[in-house]
Order: sequence, then C-alpha cells, then structure tokens
Amino acid sequence: MNRLSILLCGVALGAMAAVAATQPQMLLIGHARAAGSDAYKQLNLFGDVFEHVRADYVDKPDDGKLIEAALDGMLTSLDPHSNYMDAKNFQDMQEQTSGQFGGIGAEVSAENGVIKVVSPIDDSPAAKAGILAGDSIIAIDGASLQGMTLEQAVDKLRGPIHTPVTLKILRTGKPAFDVKLTRDIVKVASVNSRKLGDDIGYIRISQFTEQTFDGLKKSLEQLNKDIGRDRIKGYVIDLRDDPGGLLDQAISVAGAFLGRGEVVTTRGREPDDVQRFTASGSDLTGGKPVIVLVNGGSASASEIVAGALQDHKRATILGTRSFGKGSVQTIIPLPGNGALRLTTARYYTPSGRSIQAKGIEPEVVVNENVPADLKGQDETHGEAGLKGHLANPGDDKSEEGGSSAYVPAEEKDDTQLQQAIKLLEGTQKSAYFPPDPKTGIPN
Repeated sequence: MNRLSILLCGVALGAMAAVAATQPQMLLIGHARAAGSDAYKQLNLFGDVFEHVRADYVDKPDDGKLIEAALDGMLTSLDPHSNYMDAKNFQDMQEQTSGQFGGIGAEVSAENGVIKVVSPIDDSPAAKAGILAGDSIIAIDGASLQGMTLEQAVDKLRGPIHTPVTLKILRTGKPAFDVKLTRDIVKVASVNSRKLGDDIGYIRISQFTEQTFDGLKKSLEQLNKDIGRDRIKGYVIDLRDDPGGLLDQAISVAGAFLGRGEVVTTRGREPDDVQRFTASGSDLTGGKPVIVLVNGGSASASEIVAGALQDHKRATILGTRSFGKGSVQTIIPLPGNGALRLTTARYYTPSGRSIQAKGIEPEVVVNENVPADLKGQDETHGEAGLKGHLANPGDDKSEEGGSSAYVPAEEKDDTQLQQAIKLLEGTQKSAYFPPDPKTGIPN
C-alpha cells in the first residue's frame, strides 16, 4: 500500500520487511497465525452485528455511516490522534497543510466528547472575533455538537466563504455566549517577522505548513535588510500556541539555526523501525544568539524544533512547559479517496528523550500576567490530559499536564517577550543564556 508523505508532524514510513528463518521465528509465525484466527472470529462477530442492525433496526440505517462509525470507534480506541478521514476530510487536511483553506480559522480537538479550541489561527475570523485557546464550542448555528465526532464538527465549521456562522462558546467561569463569524479563505501566513527595537529580529511561526521554511528564509533575509546582518544582536523565535504541522518543515526550520546535526529520531513498534533525521546545510543566522518562546499551546512540530535547539545548546528555551505531543502520524490513502491517519511512531529529541505527555521544559520559566477574568481559562491540559493518550516510554513513566497558553495582545504586556528582549540586549542576565555548546552546560 502506498503511503502519502503528508503528515501532521510525521513522515511516510516505509513498509517493514520480515527477515530470518530460524526455528524461533517459525514459532512466532505460528503464534501470529493463532492470534490472527482469533481476530477473524471477532470480525465474524462484527459482521453478524452489522447484519442484525441492517435488518432489524427500527429505522433503515445508512450502511456507509455505520461503517464509518465503526472505523472511528476502532481508531479512537488507540489514541487521540488516530482517525479515519472520508474523502472530504482528507481533502480538508490537504488544504490545511498546503497553507490555505476555507473556514473560521481555528485549530480544534475533541476532549471527552467536547470540541475545544487548541488555538485560533493568526488573523483568521476566529482570532478577530476573540475566540481563545481552551474555549469549548458547544453549538453551531443553534445545533448542539453533543455526540458529534471531531470530523463532523469541523465539517459544520467549514463552508462557503462569506457565509455567516454563529458559535455558542463555553468559557471557564462564564455563562455560554454566542459569537457571530463570517467564513473566509484562511490564508495561513505561517511565518511573520518584525524588528524589536533597533537590533533584534522577531520571527513568529504559527503553524508548520508547506510554506513555513520558505517563509522563514524570507523573514531572515528581510530582517538582515532592515537591521543589517552585522548589527543584529539575536533572534526571538516565537512558537507559542503553534499546534505543529509537517515534520519535514520542522526539520528544515531547526536546520536553519543548527546548520548540521541530528534533529529528531522516530521509533516504531519494532526495535529496528528507527529513522534519524538530520539537518544538512548552514546556519542561516550566522550563529547569532537565539531565544525560543514556548507555552502550553506549543505542540508537535514546534516541540521538535524547540527540543532540537535545546539539546544542541543552540538556543535558550523561555516560557512555560509545552503541550507534550511526541507521536508521529502517517497518512495512508484508502479506496474511495479517504485516508487513515495512524500513529506509527514516537519521536525523540537528539539526546534520546521522549517528550510524549511531558512536553519541553524551558530553561527560563516565565509566566505571563493573566488578566483576572481569564485566570483558569489559560491553562491547557496538554497531551497528558487527553483520554487514551500514549504513555511516555521512559523508565519512570512520569507525565506532566499542560501549562498556560495565554499570550497578551500588546507587546508591552508580554512578559515572556520582554524577558527575551532583556536577555538579548544584555540588560538582564541568566545562567542559561547564552548556552555553551562546547561544554553542554550553561555559561
């Protein structure tokens, strides 16, 4: 079966070949056949139930919907990130990873049957309307989302551009309220940049799409023109509330600061199912100091970048603990133009650590000053808070929940950003900035 190399923080993993023909292997094959026989018995049971429903249910059911519901049930029993996509949802995913799609512009997830906003996309209708990370969407155009799958809810959120949609939002500490939006083409400019003061470059990466690395290169070139390559004191790379995206883009982005070196390793079910991904190029910043901002909304591909730069002592990580999504999903096209999104591996940072259900711990922990009316609403539960999440494979099996995902709208109120500026300007000191790549310990 061909596997498409479009993944949400993943890569197309090659088919695994069985080797060796020893007696123990023969015993294993025999055991596998016995297990397979039991599975086929269960499939016969499924077939019997399916036929009874088709023949005897009080109303005539839709066979296609029955099968899709069964597939959804099977996959959601594995982990929160494995699921079946019908043709439309598969197309929607491809549009999103391409960097342009229609809708309200919000990354959403399903938590315990509730549709929650992971992060509004910058400059989208959702962001402009004040939708916040952590908000629950409980109804769309008056229709309750109770009992709907994530895919069904997303289908209702999307629609023709310039059409209105009303969301009923539940926010911690507040009664439910309506938000009226107008759907639009959501163009994900995944990289934005600007000067901070006279000599610091700021680069915001909101998502890892097909255009992210190209956008990063253009931003670096523009900052060199605006500030002057020799005058730049350093860079702030803002990965806060970045939900992730394509793994190949994360590898390229990390390589833009590393030049060369291992970025990430993926490990599948079998001991020999290991792939290492390395940067091969040059440091596009010329070795300038780098501070990476993360928070509870930084997940997946953004954690790969932060983890690689942290392990290589190339950057100082500042903010609060990241989300903790340390798994790889492979997209497998299926007959009928649908696709299977299946968790096929865990990823590990260059030092060999898994951040699954733990996240990236910043060297410099800085909490934002959350307004009183938003306190308690800014916390994410992280990967560890998702039902059925994969366990961390470490020996201690310890897990950590999420952290604050609040980012102030005004630069002057952004405590994390202001702290990064002070470190780069030298007006404030930290033992962890800049890191010492030779000794592997802080200066």
